[in-house]
Amino acid sequence: MIPFNRQNLFGKELEYIKDAYNSGKVSGDGKYTKMCSKFMEEIFNSKKILLTTSCTHALELAALLADIKEGDEVILPSYTFVSTANAFVLRGAKIVYCDIREDNLNIDENKIEGLITEKTKAISPVHYAGVACEMDTIMHIAKKYNLIVVEDAAQAVDAKYKDKYLGTIGNFGCYSFHETKNFSSGEGGAISINDEKYIKRAEIIREKGTNRSQFFRGEVDKYTWVDIGSSYLPSDINAAVLYNQFENMENINNKRKEIYNTYYNGLKDLQDQNKLRLPIINDYAKSNYHLFYILLNREEERNGLMDYLKANGILSVFHYIPLHESPYSMKKFGSFSLPVTENLSRRLLRLPMYYSLKLEEVNYIVEKIHSYILSV
Repeated sequence: MIPFNRQNLFGKELEYIKDAYNSGKVSGDGKYTKMCSKFMEEIFNSKKILLTTSCTHALELAALLADIKEGDEVILPSYTFVSTANAFVLRGAKIVYCDIREDNLNIDENKIEGLITEKTKAISPVHYAGVACEMDTIMHIAKKYNLIVVEDAAQAVDAKYKDKYLGTIGNFGCYSFHETKNFSSGEGGAISINDEKYIKRAEIIREKGTNRSQFFRGEVDKYTWVDIGSSYLPSDINAAVLYNQFENMENINNKRKEIYNTYYNGLKDLQDQNKLRLPIINDYAKSNYHLFYILLNREEERNGLMDYLKANGILSVFHYIPLHESPYSMKKFGSFSLPVTENLSRRLLRLPMYYSLKLEEVNYIVEKIHSYILSV
């Protein structure tokens, strides 16, 4: 069986975990947590990176910093993971869904402005598959209407929009280090704070509402409860694993690009025959090759191919059920008509993509896709 995903280790993770224990501190903001934050700040040119226990918690932290309140509206795509919406719903916000683009499956920037009301507080673009949303337009709209932008860059660590790293363009950017992501600590995340006025409060909220970070820097003589907050700090054990992943960032990127290109070149003839459609990376985007998907012509073909691949030892999966079609969302926010989202989500199939996937395995998957497509 070729799995859909496999966690990879690069040799020093266990050594770093042992070192974290020997340092006497394996709780949050230890040696490796600080090293990971510094690494990302320097590479991504971020004002401040704070590691969190997950991208979900990074999004929740961003919603708190954005001061989302009961009755506020937040615009985001329906084609995303539930955490994108939950972060704002937990603060009492109403979710307003925007349809996606045909080419990259990202939020359609040209449909955002028509959804803005006097209650709109924020926009949360999701960089699907590590391919950038059209951020210039989104930031222009945000500035025009004085809106906060929270980038969901869960899939987009080390990807770019033009010359800027994703997650560093809006007010906040949120990353994931889940085991399915390019760089993984099993579970984990981070928030990039791109406006200095939020940094102090971010540290406080992340530390359960206390000024503990200021205390350890010697800025106050004792620490105490000063704001709302929660416990968003990951263990330094997780950070120790993540740091070795970061040390192998270039190697990981190159291998994922090679796998992506092998899929693309092997399936291009089927696209040329209009049998399926391959992913599109826009000229303004530098992808991190987080995933590889194909779009079949009909939902029945997608489901049939998924079953056929499984019967041949290959685990492929479809992606999100659009949020606006979920029971909770329909009950809470009513119905939405999002024709592009509904159409593409029913035809999309994700193929195995992970660092240790062998090119001969990729070619085997390509061969089986050809066998199925050309037989129906």
